[in-house]
Amino acid sequence: MQPTSGQGDGGISNAALKYNMATKKPSKQGQILHGNCVELMNNMAEGSVDMVFADPPYNLQLEGDLLRPNNSKVDGVDDKWDQFASFQAYDDYTREWLSAARRVLKPDGTLWVIGSYHNIYRVGAILQELGYWMLNDVIWRKTNPMPNFRGRRFTNAHETLIWCSRDKDSRYLFNYEAMKNLNEDLQMRSDWELPICTGHERLKKDGHKAHPTQKPESLLYRVILSSTEVGDTVLDPFFGTGTTGAVAKKMGRNYIGLEREAKYVKLAEARLKKVREVSDDEKELYSTPPKRSLPRIPFGRLIERGMLEAGVVLTDSRRRHKARVRADGSLTTTDFRGSIHQVGAHVQKAPACNGWQFWNVEMKGVLVPIDVLRQKLRAELH
Repeated sequence: MQPTSGQGDGGISNAALKYNMATKKPSKQGQILHGNCVELMNNMAEGSVDMVFADPPYNLQLEGDLLRPNNSKVDGVDDKWDQFASFQAYDDYTREWLSAARRVLKPDGTLWVIGSYHNIYRVGAILQELGYWMLNDVIWRKTNPMPNFRGRRFTNAHETLIWCSRDKDSRYLFNYEAMKNLNEDLQMRSDWELPICTGHERLKKDGHKAHPTQKPESLLYRVILSSTEVGDTVLDPFFGTGTTGAVAKKMGRNYIGLEREAKYVKLAEARLKKVREVSDDEKELYSTPPKRSLPRIPFGRLIERGMLEAGVVLTDSRRRHKARVRADGSLTTTDFRGSIHQVGAHVQKAPACNGWQFWNVEMKGVLVPIDVLRQKLRAELH
């Protein structure tokens, strides 16, 4: 069965929707629209969102109830919105919503879509057919997956996210520095170990899960931080109980949530009312500008400001190589003189070197990277 519009109580009129979308920004910081996501996206302004996060139906093809060893029923996904008459019907629907999402993405925007082995390969093929450009597939490894009670297959302990740009030539945003900082100064890998949504974060209704596939906020935090900036607009065409909106709001991003089930719209609205908006004074805390966008600080500036003096000896972190600072901001060794980068490359017999990260100065018996001094000077200038 292919999903229908679901337009009912709480729905928004086409006229009101076109008026809101004409501004290319959600009203206030965010909004939830009730209805069929394809119809709603087709009424939005073209090129109006910075990122799409999609958690579409997985088309799980479940056969009968899944029981635990004690014969209690597993609360799985058996809703009509996840049921399709055939693979062809699912593919047609996937192509429809992905086409609508691509139209509303800005030229340099990106799309994230998450799925399981039931659907993600079909979704990936259609993404490429439509002109999206693959950037990464990310494995979300669940630290606490649901066991395989039947014992006839491996435990399904991961889901796959595909991250792609709108076009091959899109100048997409990737907050490399933010991801590296989040990972203790190591490059963020494409396998993410995070728990599933449990405990106080899991929304309940009458003692049961309010939504069978609610995603953890930690997953959306990493997605949104990696590929959006403060003030960007994030669109979620399968909004559910509003995890994407909750995280976006906490991080100073705008959000548009599209949801066809009225019961989920109400739950999401109640959830988002409780989320505090980021104040103007706090917004800089949710932004990590790339180093290349920061003001350039020549090494000689440190000497001019008295942070280093001519004659000071710099070494690498293991004290294997040494160089002396000259008054003009260059370094000298016994056989070579040049910039911090040139001398760093020379002593290592390497083709290139980032001198800011290679050289250190001893202060009170401790080696301090000269990049720390550069950051201090940047902060003073700012």
